[in-house]
Amino acid sequence: MPLLNKTTSGAPGATSPTLTRLRAALTVFFALDGFIFAGWVVRIPAIKDQTGASASELGLALLGVSAGAVVTMTLTGRLCTRFGSHPVTVACGVLMPLSVALPPLTHSALSLGLVLLVFGAAYGGINVAMNSAAVDLVRALRRPVMPSFHAAFSLGGMIGAGLGGLVAGHLSPTRHLLALTVIGLLITAFAAPTLLRYEAPAAPADDAGAVRSGDGAARRTGRGTRGLVLVFGLVALCTAYGEGALADWGALHLEQDLHAHPGIAAAGYSCFAFAMTIGRLSGTALLERLGRTRTVVGGGMLATAGMLLGALAPSAGAALAGFAVTGLGLANIFPVAIERAGALAGPSGVATASTLGYGGMLLGPPAIGFMADWFSLPVALTSVAALAAVAACIGAATGRTPSDGERPTAGEGPSADREPGPACARDTGATTPTG
Repeated sequence: MPLLNKTTSGAPGATSPTLTRLRAALTVFFALDGFIFAGWVVRIPAIKDQTGASASELGLALLGVSAGAVVTMTLTGRLCTRFGSHPVTVACGVLMPLSVALPPLTHSALSLGLVLLVFGAAYGGINVAMNSAAVDLVRALRRPVMPSFHAAFSLGGMIGAGLGGLVAGHLSPTRHLLALTVIGLLITAFAAPTLLRYEAPAAPADDAGAVRSGDGAARRTGRGTRGLVLVFGLVALCTAYGEGALADWGALHLEQDLHAHPGIAAAGYSCFAFAMTIGRLSGTALLERLGRTRTVVGGGMLATAGMLLGALAPSAGAALAGFAVTGLGLANIFPVAIERAGALAGPSGVATASTLGYGGMLLGPPAIGFMADWFSLPVALTSVAALAAVAACIGAATGRTPSDGERPTAGEGPSADREPGPACARDTGATTPTG
């Protein structure tokens, strides 16, 4: 039977207590990341008023988050290789809550951009570290559970945005974000001991080619592997652009263009995050049933339709529905891209794909800001739909591209969507590319 779009079943002992505890701790860190980031996002309109920034100036200031993240990601991948992904995750789990308290202390677009560099560095670091740890765990569990971690991120974002909308009319941005700092540090203190107690799980006994983060070993990365990592990074870029656009500009679009109440405007990102959470909670079952290619292509098409509705709808209710459809469509594309990059090249693959992915966030805020000044914010937001369509096209075009170290067996075509496993390694005599 062809292995196209198939996933390997769980290995014996894959649900051991150690792996269960590690999965729970990592889930907490993913949720913390989403919670802190969403708490900052819903206060962007208030901080824009506080700084007196124009749309273009705010876009450039928001560039600081993505710039700080992208600059830090490659370094974080090296730190994970040297020290292990678990300690680096914990360190970034301390830095991110501390840095979120800085933006409301600024009173100009320039100072806002500078402190967002710090916040972005912590945000980028924790994303590479915890995704590298998740790739190790996915490999040990032998199931495509990566979407469940990103579901926790989305759930944290939904809770953070929802609470932010509730307190927006009662707490100043300074008090609100300082409260997030305290909550974030407490959550890190709760989850950190598990990650510090256990190393990244070793590869299954029959997965001889695997290299986990922290081993310090060089992973074989041929030209084909590097090319596929870049392709997965480009897919991540297209989807991260959409996530960043809705995070940074969704509330402003609802409040400024559709004249929604500030509480309703803050709920825009919450609707998006809720839909993305639902999509990611069902992501493992969806991947096991449809495979990666169909999941990516279908998701990209759905997100395209949803964002066209969200950007061009004449009412806040229709726009919220469009945001929700966009969240469902984008839900599993980014996790698939990051997991495959990590499976092929370890922490360096996660860092490369994440750098390209968050390059979408680097490009998105200023691009949408300038387009909003030149045309209008609704027209600028249609660029999200365009890039979602690009992600779908790339997914379709690369669905039958061979991974490094693989060649098709008799009767089947090559596929990057194929799950490389021990059988493939034995057939080809090549090292199995795993995370």
